[in-house]
Order: sequence, then C-alpha cells, then structure tokens
Amino acid sequence: MRRLGAAVAIAVLVAGCGGEPAEQAASSPDAGPSSTPTTTGLIPTGVPTEGTRPPTETLPPPAEPRSAPAPAQPPPGRQVAVGAAPEGIVVDAVTRTVAVTKRDPNELVLINADTGEITGRTPLPGHARHLQLARPGGPVLVPVESADALVRVSLPSGDARQEIITGTFPHDASQAPNGTVFVANELGGTVTALRGDGDLEVVKVFTDSVQPAGLAPVGDRMGLLDVRKNDLTIYDAENLTIVGSTPAGAGPTHLVADKHGRMIAADTRGDAVRVFSTDPRQLAEVAQLGGPYGITYDPTRDRLWVSSSGTNEVIGYDMAEPTPREVSRVATVQNPYTVGVDAQTGRLFIAGVTDGVVQIVDPDAP
Repeated sequence: MRRLGAAVAIAVLVAGCGGEPAEQAASSPDAGPSSTPTTTGLIPTGVPTEGTRPPTETLPPPAEPRSAPAPAQPPPGRQVAVGAAPEGIVVDAVTRTVAVTKRDPNELVLINADTGEITGRTPLPGHARHLQLARPGGPVLVPVESADALVRVSLPSGDARQEIITGTFPHDASQAPNGTVFVANELGGTVTALRGDGDLEVVKVFTDSVQPAGLAPVGDRMGLLDVRKNDLTIYDAENLTIVGSTPAGAGPTHLVADKHGRMIAADTRGDAVRVFSTDPRQLAEVAQLGGPYGITYDPTRDRLWVSSSGTNEVIGYDMAEPTPREVSRVATVQNPYTVGVDAQTGRLFIAGVTDGVVQIVDPDAP
C-alpha cells in the first residue's frame, strides 16, 4: 500500500463532506523558511509543486446539491436497489458495466448495462462520491474521500488495485489521453498529477486551488472546477503546468468534455449549464433550474445530460453547437445527484441517493 507516511507534510485534516478546509497551511517541503504557505493538504516530500493558494476570507461556501421531495408519480424505467446512499456512477460501453458507489458498507457495485442485474460488489477503504473511467474498458477511477486515496477497479471483474494516497479528501479523478491521472483533493486545496506504467506515482502537486472538485480532460488539457473560487482552471497534461483560469459561475461543481473539444460545467448554485473553451473562456450558457449537479455526455448522440438535484429531473441537450439546446426531459427518482449514460444504447443510469436505487431508463422510448 503506497502511503506517504513520514514523507508527507501534514496540515490540519478536516472531516465531513463539503466542509470548509482549515486555514492552517503546510508549505512545500522544499520551500525555505520565508516561503508562503500554499495549501492545507498533504504534500509528498521531493515532489515539485506549482501555484499559490489565494486568500479565502471573502470566498463563499461551496455549492451543494439541493434536496427534492419524493416524486408525486412513479418515474419511468426500472429501479435496481443497490444499497445506502448511491452517488457516483459511470457506464462503460465496452465491458457493458455500470459502476456505482454506495455506503454502509462502502462498496463499488457493478451492474450489467444490458440486463440491469448486479454482477459484483467491490469493497472500498472509505466512502466515495464521484467516478470516472480511465479509458473505455476501464479501469474505474475511484477517489475514496475518507481514505485520502485513489483506487482503480478493473472492469468487468471488479478487481481493485492497492490504494494510492493522493491528498486530503480526493473528490474527483480524471485521466488525460496521455495517461496522466489528475486527482482533485477537495479539502486539501491540491491537485495531484500521477504517472506510471502499471503503478502510479505522484509526480507533481498543484497548490493553486482552495477547494478543487470536478475534473475533465480535452486533449492535452485538464480542466478543474474550484467550488470556493468558483472558477475553471486549465492544466497542461503533458508539460504539467498551469495554463490559466476563468470565472465559472455562481457555484460550479462538476465538469465533462464533449467531442468538439469543449468543457461543460454544472453551475449548481447559479442554476445554469456553462460551456468553455480550453483557453479558457466561456462560450455559452443556458439556464437550468433546480440545482444542476450530476453531468454526463454521450459522444455517440452528441448529447449532454444534466441532473437537476432539486426537481427530480434529468435534462438532455444537443451539443452540435456551443450553446446547449434542450431536447429531452426525464423524470427521475428522488434526489438524482449523479447520472451516467451508455454510449452504445443511449440508456441512462441515475443514482437516487435517498432511496438507495439506480434508475434505468431509455430516454427516447415512447
């Protein structure tokens, strides 16, 4: 198990999902005595860092998903009971596998994308909220928040590799096409970059964030949303440098990329969906009421899906142009915090955090 142990500079560790990071900081281990503290999180000794944590006194609290009442009518499709508080979900069209995180116990539940049957359960060393595929066919990148670790789970077997300590409370993880994995350590104010053939090692730590959250790759660029600064930062995934940043709304949380090379953010507090270039700059926005939170993209149909956490809906948008064009609305189970899409069939898999279910629905079915 690759724990940083004595090779880590430890600041104040904070508990609780979405909590505000502590303001006591740990400086880079290579910094001199007069260096400015750059982060509140874990930094491995000898790993290069870049970026300075900005002042936080005037920043708002992070945006959070909203709570919706139970639906008045049964939603369409079928529901698969997976267990307590399912949230993160991702669909692999290659292995025909849906992966969803749950709690009590902490597990990654695997579901057959065609039959809806549960095919396996992989124990996790703590709780996780968001998932991404490293590439089509897997593995699944599982940032385990309460273990400060990244776990990679193979598909369709569900075999888990040993955990890699990445930083304080990793919220999201994403792999660039060149194989570099970025992990947003939400309550540590760091973004770690990892590389390696088979085994991953931390090769750089970016310390320019306050509360990093959603990640998404476009070519040699990796985008990151900060839920305290409320901006989008772009990193160069090849040279491991900071490209730049731009405001991203009133309270963005999660990010995806489309096949046109654009990044798309769910502005949860701002009730909007925002589209960006990798310069970065905003290209377009559309209003979406109800606290848009979960977000996924179907490259086969060029369709974006965004869940409204407070209204029990998932909205579908055509992405042929930079401005999303609404084409579909799907009623969902209570509190649809995350959504995944099967790029082969277009089928949606919606995690209902309150009822402990995954809703499976074909959005274009009569």
